[in-house]
Amino acid sequence: MTTFSIKGLQVDRASIPVIRGIDVEAKGGEISVLLGSNGAGKTTFLESLSGIIPARAGSIGLDGTELTKLRAGARAKAGLSHVEQGRTVFSEMTTEENLKVALHPDADLKEAYDLFPELLQRRDVKAGMLSGGEQQMVVIARSIVNRPRVILIDEMSSGLAPVIVNRLMRAVRQLADDGMAVVLVEQFAALALAIGNRAYVLRRGQIVYDGGCEALARDPAHLHKLYLGAAAA
Repeated sequence: MTTFSIKGLQVDRASIPVIRGIDVEAKGGEISVLLGSNGAGKTTFLESLSGIIPARAGSIGLDGTELTKLRAGARAKAGLSHVEQGRTVFSEMTTEENLKVALHPDADLKEAYDLFPELLQRRDVKAGMLSGGEQQMVVIARSIVNRPRVILIDEMSSGLAPVIVNRLMRAVRQLADDGMAVVLVEQFAALALAIGNRAYVLRRGQIVYDGGCEALARDPAHLHKLYLGAAAA
């Protein structure tokens, strides 16, 4: 079973500490949900994991392989995929061409179309002509055709209608059920907790809650206090 382990991670931006020594773990078959208010450091955290920005200290390990000093491309080859904010697609390329860009030599597009059958009928449509929800499906599907073991997903629901968000949440749950380790950063806490296994709440670059998603979902008042700064009991 895949184990993605982050220990003592510290990350700076412009010499200012943003992530202040945190431990997070994601396992194959599970969704680790990372919550926190705007400015808590969630995106910086994911960018440090995928190698977009360097960590100042700490370790990032995937099944015993140390990734901390590797460049982003090497981390991707090791099995790490990052779905960044913004639904970045190649707008002049078709849906299928967008998927083929990332296709693993030993894979085909069936996995992508099985996850999102909606894309099959849009395979020959230029990605720039797709709806926001369809573009997000393309981005997620493109990330899995490279056969990652860990997928980092940053605010995939931003700007989308609730019915589309629910559809995406089901797909992410399916990825975990198929054995992938998922780290999900999400603004809709209730929806993320409903599909997640383990929850972390990040405040000012530090973890103030580490526990089960179900327990936190049952106590929204506690979650609210954590966002405002009350440490977990």
